[in-house]
Amino acid sequence: MSIQKAVEDTKKLNSRERALLAHCLISSLETEQDEGVDDAWFQLAEKRIKELRSGAVTAMTWQEIKQQVKG
Repeated sequence: MSIQKAVEDTKKLNSRERALLAHCLISSLETEQDEGVDDAWFQLAEKRIKELRSGAVTAMTWQEIKQQVKG
């Protein structure tokens, strides 16, 4: 599978699925893992999803983030 195809397929996932996929990808880069880190990442992802759904925070596109960083 090409990276481009993987990215396009990832866009079809909902936010929870993308968060879990991101966690899995990051975790796969680590050779040694602290006990409890998987649970901590899952709890953080769940918290972020709840914040988005409740309206406590608003989502930003990658383009908006890049604009803010550039000033």
